[in-house]
Parts: sequence; C-alpha cells; structure tokens
Amino acid sequence: MSHSMDIKIKDEDIDMLHKAGLSGEDIAHSVKVAEKAIEIAVRTGKVLDMEFVGRGGLFHDLGKAATHEMEHGKLGAEMGLKLGLPESINALMEKHIRGGLSQEEALELGLPVKDYTLTTLEERIIIYADRLVDIITDGIVSIKDEREAEDRFEEILKGFPKYGKNEKTLNRYVGYHREIQAAIGS
Repeated sequence: MSHSMDIKIKDEDIDMLHKAGLSGEDIAHSVKVAEKAIEIAVRTGKVLDMEFVGRGGLFHDLGKAATHEMEHGKLGAEMGLKLGLPESINALMEKHIRGGLSQEEALELGLPVKDYTLTTLEERIIIYADRLVDIITDGIVSIKDEREAEDRFEEILKGFPKYGKNEKTLNRYVGYHREIQAAIGS
C-alpha cells in the first residue's frame, strides 16, 4: 500500500496490452484512466492499494482486444486469467461494465447472472476515472481544465445519454462521484 505518487505505470504492463492486441487508441485511453485513477486516489487522502488502482485502471478494458461490445468485461477477465493477472484485476474487468451491474441488470443485458457490484473504493475510483476520461477525451470539457469534468459530472451525465446510459447506471455513477468527491473534500 502506497500513499504517494511514486506509483508508476510499468512498461511491461503496457507491453502486455500491446501483445494482447489492444489498439493504440484503447491503450492510450487505458493509460489515461490509470493516471486519472491514481491522481484521484491520492487526492482522497485515504490509504488505498495504489498498485491495484494503477494496474486496474490500465487493464480494465483488456477485453477490447477482442470486442468493444458489452462482453469485453467478461472476455477481459478470461484473458487476464490466462496472462496471470491478479484475481482482483480480473474481477474488476468483469465487473466494470456500466459501473457494476446488479444481477437483474446482468440478466436484462444477457450477461452471466451474478453480482457485479464494485465493492471497494479502489474499484469505484477506477470506474469513476474511466467515465471522467471519456468526458475529457470526447472534448465535453476543456483539456486544459480536467477538473471541470468533476465539477460538472452530474450535469454532463444527465445531458449526454452515452455517459449515463440509463437511470440505474446514471445513479450508480452519480453515487460514486458523490462518495469520492466527499472523500476528496474531507
């Protein structure tokens, strides 16, 4: 457990993403998510598993080497198992779709029926960072002022269905946002 910014994204992890067949664009996204997740985790001031925050952010979309569909979470977890990634990272890959589905939602979406809830603050920070990076990368806020994505998070999710997806997903992301911002503010 580290508390400082000495967490570095390892070249060998990026090589692993390349070898798995992840596109340059997806790797760039994953690096940005890892960096953003680490930054947010540090700002909370909490003692967190920073290695997991960084590597979880980096590998969360591994399954996009196979598909950009909903199944990329499940496929990523299967690929991670073969690559010998820690179980915590494989679980995150499988659970991160739409920010952690309930069993009912999994059933509706045709995914294996189980609880995909993000149970740790680290998991929630990674997935919050993932959504923030999408907002920043898509140019919804100025690249020069990334904090605007946090300041306007709820408004942006409500205004752009592609980020909020549906009411359950939107409410889940808003919950993570409020929890994490409260931790940062305390």
